Amino acid sequence: MQKDELAESIARGKTIYNDYCVSCHLDNGEGIEGSFPPLAKADFLTKFPEQSIYAVKFGMEGKIVVNGKEYDNMMPNPGLEPAQVADVMNYIRNSWGNNSGKKMVTVKMVEAVKEKK
Repeated sequence: MQKDELAESIARGKTIYNDYCVSCHLDNGEGIEGSFPPLAKADFLTKFPEQSIYAVKFGMEGKIVVNGKEYDNMMPNPGLEPAQVADVMNYIRNSWGNNSGKKMVTVKMVEAVKEKK
């Protein structure tokens, strides 16, 4: 049952990714070196799951290191609802060589990530 729920979330997330994320992170999730970090096989997603959710929920700026390379750019707040954030995170975490181990990002997890003032 959960597998179907995850598959449905991933399918919704792909649509959201194509609407909001693809212009910077590209179809293959590889990003643009030096500008936009890769999401494909990205160690950042597994090392910093809450920070990854935060970036999709609120945007991000400042230096981060992904797969050993530094990125210092601004990701705008995409203005997504918590369910959309969860869906796009599930898509990213299960695409391009990423493997979430069937662990699903839930709306509850997204709502638990609060904006830093």
